[in-house]
Amino acid sequence: MSHCIDLTGQRFGRLVVKKRAKTVARNGNVCWECLCDCGKQVVVEGYALRKGITRSCGCLRREVSRHNACHNESFINAQGGALVDKNGIGYSSLIRSKRNHTGVIGVSFDKKSGTYIARLMYHGRYVLNQATRSFDEAVKLRRQAEQQYFNVKEMND
Repeated sequence: MSHCIDLTGQRFGRLVVKKRAKTVARNGNVCWECLCDCGKQVVVEGYALRKGITRSCGCLRREVSRHNACHNESFINAQGGALVDKNGIGYSSLIRSKRNHTGVIGVSFDKKSGTYIARLMYHGRYVLNQATRSFDEAVKLRRQAEQQYFNVKEMND
């Protein structure tokens, strides 16, 4: 057995090492089962823990991104401005952009996966972000979300 630094019980960012994982990284490095402060369990390579490369299960990155999306002016400007109306509904959820090729607001086609994506952002969070193989199903999902969050019977494209 190779030399290994025991990380059990140590904290690295939001992660606390619980025990050595049964899996080993492709490069032969030891992996550890960790518990994140958010409650999620993850397996992380020991090197990534010790060098500060991995500090959470991914929740830290999501929090930083969410914060930047709401508070960093240059980030907002780079996104084309996260314009919202008085009800907190993003204009991108209401107005069809020039880049929309499906003809339906909030429905796009992902060439890589060959699926249609139905999305709806409400108060700065995606309340709908679902992939389906059927265009009609994606439109149906979008319409249902519009009814639920916008209290409308029919929205004009």
